[in-house]
Amino acid sequence: MPFTRISLRRGKDAAYHAALRQGVFTAMRSTFDVPAEDRFIVIHEHDPSSFDFGPNYLDIARSEDLVMIQITANNTRSTAQKQAFYKAICDTLTRDPGLRPEDVFISLVEVAKENWSFGHGLAQYAEPISARDA
Repeated sequence: MPFTRISLRRGKDAAYHAALRQGVFTAMRSTFDVPAEDRFIVIHEHDPSSFDFGPNYLDIARSEDLVMIQITANNTRSTAQKQAFYKAICDTLTRDPGLRPEDVFISLVEVAKENWSFGHGLAQYAEPISARDA
């Protein structure tokens, strides 16, 4: 159910991309209880002219290796779960592919369960509509 977009500057190889995807998914599995088949992750690479960020916002010294991770997920997790999730992502990505903790930016976008369609034009997580309500 989480949908993840990972944005970074152009120039990293396929192994680096794979480490990013796997690191985020590993954190999801361990902290958000995401099923093994629930994997929807895309990577967007940007030229320097289209990748802008505050290099020192909140006194965090970011480098050109900044990775911005946006996860859209159901709004069902506690603050403690979210904090554990952010830490797990950062810890995993500092090990592989070797990001600095300062270069891991995460944004969690929470949505209601009925805001998903995984195929067939159906809202698989939505409450069924009775014939009277249709």
